Amino acid sequence: MCAVPPRVVASDLDGTLLRSDGTVDPRSRRALRLAEEAGALVVLCTARPMRWMAPLAEALGHSGIAICDNGAVLWDLYTESVLDAFPLEPALTRDVVRLLAEAIPGCAWAVERTTGYGREPHYVSRWPTPENSAIAAVERLIEEPSVKLMLRHDELLADELLGRAADVVGELAELTHSNSGDGLLEISAAGISKASTLARVCEQRGVRSEEVIAFGDMPNDLAMLRWAGHAIAVAGAHPDVLAAADEITASNDEAGVAQVLERVFSDEVLRPIARRKRAARGA
Repeated sequence: MCAVPPRVVASDLDGTLLRSDGTVDPRSRRALRLAEEAGALVVLCTARPMRWMAPLAEALGHSGIAICDNGAVLWDLYTESVLDAFPLEPALTRDVVRLLAEAIPGCAWAVERTTGYGREPHYVSRWPTPENSAIAAVERLIEEPSVKLMLRHDELLADELLGRAADVVGELAELTHSNSGDGLLEISAAGISKASTLARVCEQRGVRSEEVIAFGDMPNDLAMLRWAGHAIAVAGAHPDVLAAADEITASNDEAGVAQVLERVFSDEVLRPIARRKRAARGA
């Protein structure tokens, strides 16, 4: 861990910061506030679409920013508005869909856009379909740019889907998943990930990767964890994430993120730094 507290705290949500019931526990809220009071920027990094962020924004006091849809959308938690977006363009999306449908029979498709959600009629979502969603064949769904394309399969789980799709699509798009126990592959524009958008946010603020601490649990967190100066996996994370981490903390249900932040931003750490800064100003 770096000798001074990080300037940016980046954390995945589901399986990492949030409890298994999807809520933020009081200890984690206090720890995030502690980091912000010490001057750190808190960035929530998630596969979730921005339409799911309102309850979390409320729970966290509408502070900080969120990287949604695995890096495709930068979302302001204060104003609840899009700051930037990096979509898949229709021409490329058509190629990706054609290649994957030919190589992996039995696909069902859905899309997230900055303007809403759409799915094929036979796409079985694990969550209620929002009102005013587009229900149509994939050819219609991808006529407009989408921030995330989703492939669901009834027989293949995410790790196998990811491996098979990578052999077919190559560098045409970014492939990942956020749940090993589900048959869902998540697809973004080439080069777009939590890491790419986090790096953009940090560059705009003059923050180096060494000044970033990041938390995660699933393959869609890997690029972010490898980019950050200090990478932390929660207990029970995907094996690839555990292997990539500099440190392993307690599980999401044990406030593992909070345990680290309390240590990193404790008075014992911050007071000596403040004394050195005051002494330097007086020299």
